[in-house]
Formats: sequence, structure tokens, C-alpha cells
Amino acid sequence: MDFGRHCTEIVAQTERLVRDVAGADLRAPVPSCPGWTLGALLRHIGGGHRWAEEVVRTRATAFLPDDRVRKVDGDDSGEAPAAWLVQGAAGLADALRAAGPDAALWTPFDYGTTAFWARRFANETLVHRADATLAAGTGFTVAADVAADAIDEWMELDALPQHFDITPRKRGLLGPGRTLAFEAADADAAWSVDLTGDVIAWRRGGARAAVTVRAPLTDLLLVVYRRRPPSAAEVTGDAALLDLWLDHVAFG
Repeated sequence: MDFGRHCTEIVAQTERLVRDVAGADLRAPVPSCPGWTLGALLRHIGGGHRWAEEVVRTRATAFLPDDRVRKVDGDDSGEAPAAWLVQGAAGLADALRAAGPDAALWTPFDYGTTAFWARRFANETLVHRADATLAAGTGFTVAADVAADAIDEWMELDALPQHFDITPRKRGLLGPGRTLAFEAADADAAWSVDLTGDVIAWRRGGARAAVTVRAPLTDLLLVVYRRRPPSAAEVTGDAALLDLWLDHVAFG
């Protein structure tokens, strides 16, 4: 997906989120975010949009304090703050569009432009919508191209070599014969991860691997993002390698 579509998805996923949680109890726990209530999750999402909007609008050249993202305590009585959530998403999308995809500003790692934030928050919002549906007990669906882009980004971010300096234990992933394949059962989409070299390598496309994970694309997305357990997919081969990879894959 391109920059414009990412901007559109930030708002679209938030609007779907609001519909998904309508009438839900904000005190409900979020299984995929231990210790958080649904209300806390929604405050995190809305705070994240507003934090990123400030980064983009001010063309921040260094990290901005993100208390509004991290400190999620609050009042869980009443209804979900639907208007507040959509306003935050729209504000971020508007700031991104006004800046364009190539504006220079602070980002993690070496991305350095607004295109990073458009993609990151499109997928951040998507996956947190999945978290919210788990808490609210509602179904989660996603368009195939949106799901595939989210997996692409997660693979790309996880393979960045800077992670080895940030989290030295991640080097424990590397070793001979360690290859993984992820296949969508209902779409023409597959991913391969190679851990046999000095860095993590990934690509689109299928391959023979030590362990293969096959599931409908939505389920595959949620397994990769650790929102569902491997048992939600068909796993063949070295299941322990998959568990090891899932234990190390993370961003943010």
C-alpha cells in the first residue's frame, strides 16, 4: 500500500474500531494486552494518534515525550469515546497528508520521513482493533491487502539489525537450519524468514523451511503479531523454532 492508502487506513480502521466496541464494557480485560482494560487500550490508541500528529506537525527532530501513549489509566465507566478516537485519527491523517510522504522528521531507526509514521499507525491501529475485538467479544475481519501490508511491515521491522544492539538476546534466534515459512490458506500470499546468517532475512514468497505456518490470512496476521497462539494455524515441522521466533519478534 502507498502513503495515501496508509493515511486513509488510519481513519478507516479507527472508524471500524468504534463500531466494533459500541456498547462494550470498558472495564473488560484485553487478553492480548495483559493488565489493560478495553478503556485503557482505547486511551492508548487515541493518545498514540495525537502523539504522532504532534511529531508530524512540528517536524520533530528528536523523540517527543509520550506519556499520553504509555499512561493509560482513566475512567472506564460509560461508553467508548467514539468521537475522540475518530478525531485523533483524522488529525493524524490530515497532518500526514499536509506534510507529504517525504518530509524529514524523527523516526525510530533510519526511516526519517513521514511515510514511516503513516504506515506504522495504519498497522498499529489495525492490530489494536484486533485487540479491542478480543476484549469486546466481537469478530475481526480485514481486507487481504491491508493484512498483507501489516505482515510485510512487521517482518521488515523485526529484521532490522539495530535490534541486536538494543536487545542482545535476539541474536539467540540465529542458527543453522533455522528457516520459517508463513502461508495464507485463502490468498496468494506467503513469507519466508531465514535465520541462518549473521542477520535476519525475510522475503515475500514461499519456500521450503524447517517450520511452516499455514492459516487464513487474517489468522496468520494475528499469529505473526502474537495476538493468537500458533494453535490457531496449521504448523508443520519444527514447532519449537516457531515458538522461539515468536518469543523474540517484537517492535516498540
